[in-house]
Amino acid sequence: MLKTTLAGLRAHLVRLVLTALAITLGVGFVSGTFVLTDTMKSGFDQQFTASADKVSVAVLRKGHDEQMIPASLLARIRALPSIQDAQGQVRGDAPLIGRDGKVYGDIPTLGLSIPTGPLQRYQLKAGRLPTASGTVVLDTQTARRNGVKVGDTVKVLDRASSPQAFTVSGLMDFGVDGEIGYRGAVGFAPATATTMTGERGFTEIDLKAAPGTGDDRLRAAVAAAAGGSYDVVTSAQLAKRLSASSGVSPDQIGIFFLAFAIVALFVSALVIYNTFNILIAQRTREMALLRCIGATKGQVFRSILTESVVVGFVASALGVVAGVGLGAGGAAIFATADNASAGPLTVSATPVIVGMVAGMLVTLVAALLPARAATRVPSIAALNRQLEGPVKGRAGLVRIIIGLLAALLGLALMGLALVSPPGQGAFMLVMGGAMAIFFGVVALSPLIVRWLGALVGWLPARLMGAPGRLARENAGRNPKRAAITTIALTVGVTLMTMFSVALASTQATADAKLTEQFPVDYQLTTQLGSDRLIPRQVAADLRTKPQLADVIEQREATGRLSGHKLDIGAISDRALGRSIKPKVVAGSIVDLAPGTVALEESEAKSLGVGVGRELSLTTGAGTLPLKVAGIFSGNSPAPSVTITETDFDRAFGAKDDKAIAVMVRKGASADASRQVIDQVTKAYPMVKVASLTDLKDQYTKALNQLFVLVGALLGLAIIISLIGIANTLTLSVVERTRESALLRALGLTKRGLRWMLSLEAVIMAVIGALLGVALGTGFGWAALSANTDGAVLSFPVLRVLAFILLAGMAGLLAAVVPSRRAARASIVESLAGD
Repeated sequence: MLKTTLAGLRAHLVRLVLTALAITLGVGFVSGTFVLTDTMKSGFDQQFTASADKVSVAVLRKGHDEQMIPASLLARIRALPSIQDAQGQVRGDAPLIGRDGKVYGDIPTLGLSIPTGPLQRYQLKAGRLPTASGTVVLDTQTARRNGVKVGDTVKVLDRASSPQAFTVSGLMDFGVDGEIGYRGAVGFAPATATTMTGERGFTEIDLKAAPGTGDDRLRAAVAAAAGGSYDVVTSAQLAKRLSASSGVSPDQIGIFFLAFAIVALFVSALVIYNTFNILIAQRTREMALLRCIGATKGQVFRSILTESVVVGFVASALGVVAGVGLGAGGAAIFATADNASAGPLTVSATPVIVGMVAGMLVTLVAALLPARAATRVPSIAALNRQLEGPVKGRAGLVRIIIGLLAALLGLALMGLALVSPPGQGAFMLVMGGAMAIFFGVVALSPLIVRWLGALVGWLPARLMGAPGRLARENAGRNPKRAAITTIALTVGVTLMTMFSVALASTQATADAKLTEQFPVDYQLTTQLGSDRLIPRQVAADLRTKPQLADVIEQREATGRLSGHKLDIGAISDRALGRSIKPKVVAGSIVDLAPGTVALEESEAKSLGVGVGRELSLTTGAGTLPLKVAGIFSGNSPAPSVTITETDFDRAFGAKDDKAIAVMVRKGASADASRQVIDQVTKAYPMVKVASLTDLKDQYTKALNQLFVLVGALLGLAIIISLIGIANTLTLSVVERTRESALLRALGLTKRGLRWMLSLEAVIMAVIGALLGVALGTGFGWAALSANTDGAVLSFPVLRVLAFILLAGMAGLLAAVVPSRRAARASIVESLAGD
């Protein structure tokens, strides 16, 4: 029986090639994910170890303590014996001024001290260290983005926000440093770093042991000198801390990619199941003949499973090899990104074992039902001269009932989610409902495919004559087979559409809330996380410009409101409720009078107060009584605790502005208004100007980048499903050899036969795409509505139409080889063949 099985494999080798390709792609994705993760881990470990190895002992702040390590401790440690060198590390804000004359980035670049000697931990890529007071080094990414090279002059803001000029002496790779990765870095000589950042202490003290002194011995001595207020660690312990604080987790990256790999494997399983189903139908006489000559049902069953194991083994092995290449390529891509590193290619046993097991298991499980069907072939079928077994493609009553119940359950869960408060609970209900609906659709897919086939096939039947009508009929002649083929494509298109709809709706929601709650033309801010403020003179100068209709200032400071330490804010009088319009929950926020306060809803609940309640604001200037005038909803640009400008100045003094909003006068051109704003802020490099359009464009760009990444990952599942369409069509051509020959004999031309098969593939692909679009749209809207309060639903028409069009074109491409093969077949030989 084994010889018969192997002979059958050789006989049907060509028919199994596309199936093996589907498995290879899925397994390659899985194995590549593990290779990528292992390679990145190796690279990170190398960098952390190389950086920490230059340090014998380090003194660190405890936990989340933000108190700086004093210079007096460094002096005390330097007095200890057996120390070759000791350096304090200075870190603080040092905003780099970019090419546009404004501070670079949304977050201030990090200024840090660069020591010389044995404790210099970072890799100098070009130039030399900043030993002189007028020199700096930049991290390579910041230098590249600003077009800076060694020898150029750059300006950096000091603690007083005054620009200071420096010569770039070198470019540095600071390794996997999470903070530098998203902020960028400017490295100074130690004394200059203290002056520029204004920091009066150290974030870390690094020590190098003298020759002959062990790290543990030095650590004990330093710990005794430092006392219990600081953590004293060895080189190995420092490497672990650097790894933990890097902000980069190869395991999380691996999980992200693995989720898409599982989708690809699931689609591969559908392709395998359909392929073996068709092969069994085509080999009806072969199975029956084996039964006639004495093969038992068990032997037939095992022979089919043996075929699947062999196919799975070979394809999985090829997938593992492909995965090594994919992993290496992915690591190389990550090596060029910020905050990422690739070490030497690392291939452990994990990607090999997991890839082989996953591929073979998926293939074996997918072949179980077709193998079971092979055992039910009666011996009398050996006398049947038809290559194709009888068509049994309609959904049974039990299947229909199960499908309807599952779909109804899913709709009920979705409905419950939409009437529940937005949050994690509602989102989980949507996910449960989506899975139930998808299961119901799969169960009902033979019926759905017949209905959609008639709809989609109507146009080809009207426009393409006989080939179009035949294609429509063929697409629905075996609904179960067509359903499995199209469902594989539906999985990928559903996820793509769901993600597209969710992103489009997220963008529409953000745009609507920005326009409704903060309808301003320009916003002036400083960098995020910066304590630098905008001088009041900026707003005063802007108010003198005739092109501008309104200038709204926002200030913020910390005080105690009835004993609670909170951020207290104020905006320009008469702006709240007019220019800035959060949704009012209770009371009124228009025309706040001195002695009143407006609270954001969550803040009011936290304080346990309502409209009319008396509160007291305590600051360094004394206590100010306040009465709650109104409560507004969240997601508003207004401060969560808002008082009048008069009360703010009484409580905190004449503080500068945290942000400024600008309204352009009607009739003023956008270019003229932007020009006057840029002129006013030119003398203030820390002030960044952004229009509402700029903010929306930045948000759109980020969402589009996310879509490209996810789309590329889901694209593999769609490619595998298209392989399934090509495979189904190829095998269908083989089993319909005599039928195709008869059509040719009755007058159908070769071109007509090719068109018939091509249109059949297009109809199946478009059915899968339409079903995926319908499901993805519903799932995307429901998920966003369950997760976001006040969601604005949007539908990306052009993108979805592109999905359908690409699916149809891909179906046409998948039919090229099968249709050519069918057209080349001899009519006489095909009609005479058995």
